[in-house]
Amino acid sequence: MDSESVNFFSTFWMIFSFSFLVALTGALTPGPLLTYTIIKSAETQRRGYLMGLWIILGHAILEMAIVLFLLLGFSFVLTNLFVVRTIGIAGGFLLIFFGISTIRNVYLGKISTRFPTSLESENRETVVSCDRGFENPIVGGIMVSMSNPYWWVWWATIGLAFMTQFGISFKQWPRLVAFFMGHEAGDLVWYLIVSVLSFWGLQRLNKKVYYGILICCGIFMILFGVYMGVTPFV
Repeated sequence: MDSESVNFFSTFWMIFSFSFLVALTGALTPGPLLTYTIIKSAETQRRGYLMGLWIILGHAILEMAIVLFLLLGFSFVLTNLFVVRTIGIAGGFLLIFFGISTIRNVYLGKISTRFPTSLESENRETVVSCDRGFENPIVGGIMVSMSNPYWWVWWATIGLAFMTQFGISFKQWPRLVAFFMGHEAGDLVWYLIVSVLSFWGLQRLNKKVYYGILICCGIFMILFGVYMGVTPFV
C-alpha cells in the first residue's frame, strides 16, 4: 500500500472517529428525540426494538439536507434571530402537541400493554398512538429533529466549526463521507440501544408503571416544548 493510500485511510478514519464521538456526546444529552424514541419503542409491539434505526434514518435525512445547506454557504440563515425564534415557537408547539397526544392516548387506553412473544410479533400489527406524521418513525424523526431549535443552533456553531476545521467540502468528498457516516453512526449506536432497552425492558413492567413512564415522557415533551418556545425571547 503506497503512502497516498495510507494517508487517505488515516484521514478518513480520523474524521470518522472524531465525528462519531462528537455525535455520540450530543446524542447522550436528553432531549425530545430521545423521549420520542422511548415512546415509539414502548408503544410499538412489532419490532419496537428497531424504532431507533428508523427514527435516526429520518434524522439522518434531515442532517444530510442541512450539511448540504451549510456547504452551499447558507450558514448565516441559522444564526438569524428571527429564524431562531420562529423555529423555537413552531417547534415548541409541535412538541407540546406530541406530549399532550401521548398523555391523551394513555388516558383513553389506546396504548396496548400486551407485549407479543417472538412468534406473535411476526403476525401482530404495529400499535400506533401518535397522530398523523408522528405515526411513521422516519417522518417523526424528521419532525422532532426540526422542532428542536438547539439542533439548528448546534449545526450553525459546533457542526459548522467541525466542518471548517477538517476541511469538509464537495471537493474533498471522502472527508465529507467520513464526517457524515461518523456522525450518523454515533447517533445510531445510542438510539438503537435506547430502543432495544425501552422495548424489551417494558415487557417486565406492570401496566401502571408502563403508563407512568409514558405519561412522564409526555410531560417532559410538553415542558421542553414550552422551554424551547420561550428561551429564544429571553
